[in-house]
Amino acid sequence: MLKGFKDFIMRGNVVDLAVAVAIGAAFTAVVAAMTKAVIEPLINLVLGGGVDGGKFTVNGQVFDLGLLINALITFVITAAIIYFVVVVPMNKAKGRLAKPTEEEPAETEIDLLKQIRDSLSTTE
Repeated sequence: MLKGFKDFIMRGNVVDLAVAVAIGAAFTAVVAAMTKAVIEPLINLVLGGGVDGGKFTVNGQVFDLGLLINALITFVITAAIIYFVVVVPMNKAKGRLAKPTEEEPAETEIDLLKQIRDSLSTTE
C-alpha cells in the first residue's frame, strides 16, 4: 500500500503540479505587491487621486473601480510571467525530447489509379 502511494507521489505529474502551485503562489505574491506599491497609486492618480481614487458612490453604495483594475492587471501580469517563464520553456523542452514519428507517405491518386489498372488487367 505504501509503495503504491510512493509511486503516485513520485509520478512526474504530481510533482510538476506541486511545483506549479508553489511557483504560482510566489509569483502572485510578488505581482500583488508590485501592483499594490506601483500600479495602484498610478490608477488612483488617473482616477481621482488619494485614498478614494477610482471609487465612486451611488445611493450609499461604494464602487471601487481601482480595485478591479488592480486585480485585472495583477492577473494579466501573473499569467504572462507564468506563461513565459514556465510554459514556453517547458514546451520547448518537450519538443526537443519528443521522439520524431515516421509518417508513411500518402499514396497519390495516380498511384491508386495505377493499382486499380494493374488489378483490372490481371483479372482479364
